[in-house]
Amino acid sequence: MNIFKTFTLKWWQTGLFKWGLLALGIAIGAYWHDLFSSYLPILMIITAASLTYVSYVWWKQ
Repeated sequence: MNIFKTFTLKWWQTGLFKWGLLALGIAIGAYWHDLFSSYLPILMIITAASLTYVSYVWWKQ
């Protein structure tokens, strides 16, 4: 089983996936806010770094 295989999604499938991840993130944040509050700076750094990298790759293509 190769979990890193390539595949293609249509624009609406990608949008649906993103909405699902957004809803999951909101649900986790609302339910476990005390657990993750001490890790907020680390999570923000990871978020900024990953979004910056993806934006750079998108811009270069």
